[in-house]
Amino acid sequence: MEMIVKTYCAALNGLDGNIVTIETDVSGGLPQLDIVGLPDASVKESRERVRSAIFNSGFDFPPRKLVINLAPADLKKEGSQYDLPIAVSVLAATGQLNGGLDSVMLMGELGLSGELRGVDGVLSSVMCARANGFRAVIVPKENVGEAALVDGIEVYGAISLAETALHLSGYSPLPREACSAREVFRQNQKFEVDFDQVRGQLALRRGVEVATAGGHNVLLIGSPGSGKSMIAQRIPTILPDMTMDEALEVTRIYSAAGELRGGASIISARPFRTPHHSASAVSIIGGGAKARPGELSLAHNGVLFLDEFPEYQKDVIEAMRQPLEDKTVTITRAAATSTYPCNVMLVAAMNPCRCGYYGDGTGRCRCTEKDVRRYLSKVSGPMLDRIDIQLEAPALKYSDLMAEKGESSAKIKARVNAARKLQQERFKGLGISCNAQMGAKQIEEFCPLGAEESELMKNVFDVMGLSARAYSRILKVARTVADLAGRENIRAMDITEAVGYRSLDRKYWN
Repeated sequence: MEMIVKTYCAALNGLDGNIVTIETDVSGGLPQLDIVGLPDASVKESRERVRSAIFNSGFDFPPRKLVINLAPADLKKEGSQYDLPIAVSVLAATGQLNGGLDSVMLMGELGLSGELRGVDGVLSSVMCARANGFRAVIVPKENVGEAALVDGIEVYGAISLAETALHLSGYSPLPREACSAREVFRQNQKFEVDFDQVRGQLALRRGVEVATAGGHNVLLIGSPGSGKSMIAQRIPTILPDMTMDEALEVTRIYSAAGELRGGASIISARPFRTPHHSASAVSIIGGGAKARPGELSLAHNGVLFLDEFPEYQKDVIEAMRQPLEDKTVTITRAAATSTYPCNVMLVAAMNPCRCGYYGDGTGRCRCTEKDVRRYLSKVSGPMLDRIDIQLEAPALKYSDLMAEKGESSAKIKARVNAARKLQQERFKGLGISCNAQMGAKQIEEFCPLGAEESELMKNVFDVMGLSARAYSRILKVARTVADLAGRENIRAMDITEAVGYRSLDRKYWN
């Protein structure tokens, strides 16, 4: 008897899911299995995986003609997550499985023995299933942690095709997976480093605190050994706590990138990414054959630390300009366009010249003025304009090394959390969570200036020859300085401190 059976899966475009219907038709004719509907190589190869998995799971593979259509036919199908729904549809179409498939989404890669292996992008796929009214999803056991984060849908974890078939037939139901995300989310992260290990550099520490409190981009410039990298490596210890919504968004990105394998469930700490300066534009921005998220997106809601900033390829640095401004990365391919969020705090560290000692007052620099200009020119003016806070790290003196310990990370983080809480309350319902994300409308509403402050900003704008972007960024930083002090309105002292963080481009790049 000829019949057509439908099962369901999801295809990801960036972080957005699209329902894919797997239609299986069994008919007379020479034994053959054809997969149509714009499959890529990994989907086409599922024919052999599915055939062996069905045999080795104790079922019969029909010696008939099978046509499997992945609809919609104009959507590119990539990845191995279609193995399980294809195998289940073959079993159902040949009468070896009886069960309701209309409200269940299936996903997973099959081994030749019928075992079920983890796949990427499960969190976004389950969210897509819930949004489209599916009752349940069956995922590989390896992916249960992330799938169970989604409320309002039944999640089941299976280890094999046979176990899935028994569940769908009702002979041996799988246990429903419970979500423990909030318990995992509450766990405190421990660090081996602390800000109290940093001696001296009080101005540098203060600037990093302001940047972290408001999510502002920051540039650290100074001679080797002055503590730039040491301070940057301790930024994770003072990053503000993530909200549950932020954690879910970050987890979706890591799931799509294939970095949640091994049973991980939720990313509970803000990301801190440190790619090497030899990284390509694709690895930083994202892209490749499957349009995967890059380091910018993997650092979403966290920090992207670029040490030895001018050593990155110039095309890499320039490619970051638009994503840093737009807070999203759009990757365009012939078949589709994928968009990933990249709301990051950029922390860049660099020496003032190739030898590292230009302007430190010791006379050790052997670079010519032309060498210095060539080195600094790798960081362009438009890129500098997107960095809110510029901090100089002067060479340490012996007395600095012998000084008492500074404030601990716990004390700094308490102030950062308090300032970030004010911002979250201020921006509730606006889709932003920190001062660095403010647009023109929010700046006008939340950064009003009194007569004294307006006159000060006018003088600063004229004297420094600021761009409109630099003017807005100074106001954002001043808003953060005021938040750290618990002030409702921006004062002249807040503007003065914020302006002080915009002076290094005039010192080095002029």
